[in-house]
Amino acid sequence: MKKRLLIEIFVILMVILGAAYYAFRQPTSLGLDLKGGVYVVLQGVPDAGKSIKAEDMKNLSEVLDRRINALGVAEPRISISGTDRIIVELPGVKDPEEAVKVIGKTALLEFQLVKDEKTLEKTGLDGRALLKAEVSADQFGSPQIAFELNSEGAKKFAELTRNNIGKKLAITLDGEVQTAPTINSEIPGGKGVISGSYTQDEAKKLVTLLNAGALPIKAEILEIRAVGATLGAESVAQSMKASILAFALVGIFMIVMYRLPGVLASIALMIFGTIVLGVLNYFGAVLTFPGIAGIILSLGMAVDANVIIFERVKEELRAGNSIAKAIDLGFSRAFSAIWDGNITTLIITAVLFQFGTGAIKGFAITLAVGTLSSMFTAITVTKLLLKFTAINLKVTNLWLYGVKKEAKEVK
Repeated sequence: MKKRLLIEIFVILMVILGAAYYAFRQPTSLGLDLKGGVYVVLQGVPDAGKSIKAEDMKNLSEVLDRRINALGVAEPRISISGTDRIIVELPGVKDPEEAVKVIGKTALLEFQLVKDEKTLEKTGLDGRALLKAEVSADQFGSPQIAFELNSEGAKKFAELTRNNIGKKLAITLDGEVQTAPTINSEIPGGKGVISGSYTQDEAKKLVTLLNAGALPIKAEILEIRAVGATLGAESVAQSMKASILAFALVGIFMIVMYRLPGVLASIALMIFGTIVLGVLNYFGAVLTFPGIAGIILSLGMAVDANVIIFERVKEELRAGNSIAKAIDLGFSRAFSAIWDGNITTLIITAVLFQFGTGAIKGFAITLAVGTLSSMFTAITVTKLLLKFTAINLKVTNLWLYGVKKEAKEVK
């Protein structure tokens, strides 16, 4: 029995150490409301006579995601809201205008024949045939953009250049001519360059947009808002104080009401907090204000589970059972109530995550992680601590367990 108990404690310790590693060695990703940054709302605009489909919004979201990630923005959040809106949150970004330039551009690459100085002719070859683009340098070391077309695009490009030798071929981005070289011969292979007066940063941004692809539908900016980092820092500090105060008050209540089990429950609650933070960091979840609320709410649920268990244990002790047997019976008889209560909470979090957006999803994620962690700590950690104390350390004074009765021999 003792050997099995020690093995269980060892396994629990491994879980706790793993959680502690991710909780304290890996930085927690903070959301826009805590870190500051840029908040943008985009609305999809359908073409004339057409309606916006769910697939259009999904494609738009994916293109925006590729663009933003390519720029190195930390922990961006992109979510579809309703049928035609997308919310973009960019934590840590300080320049709203620069962010909008990147996420809102169409980046449409086209090859057009030059008829005269003001007239361009469509060729049917555009950025959809683009395989990749990258920054290179011309013979003078100035930045330019090298591109490569896919097999179908390469054939069209070769045919286009073969049939129009002596004419100028304009390469345009969003309707603006970037370069218009004269076609001197057929260009096979589908490779070429876009030259112009680019700085290194401008060339990099264009490459990012080209590789991400053109926006599948037009998008208008409905709202753009900058969230100050100072406000975020103050929010983090206040949230930490609130969390610490909540833990402290709960711990004091448990110790006053349940004595030794209350002390062990307080230790389990600290382990609960470590596991929650470790799991969130492991999966790269973004912590927001609603997320912190979800954690604090799940803390209350963890305490509730311990209260149910301890009351059951006290009942068994009053009935004349030994401490070890009372612990086993108390936990087994409290399990169904704890299980039912937590399952209903998890169902609610699943619904919130499925149909909610932004902050609501963040709340649902942390509440779900907190609920599962509270079940783990209440059912396993607290029980093991109690059994180890009673069996291995031989703490048998029933007063320490909240019962005014002489202790029985520990079995």
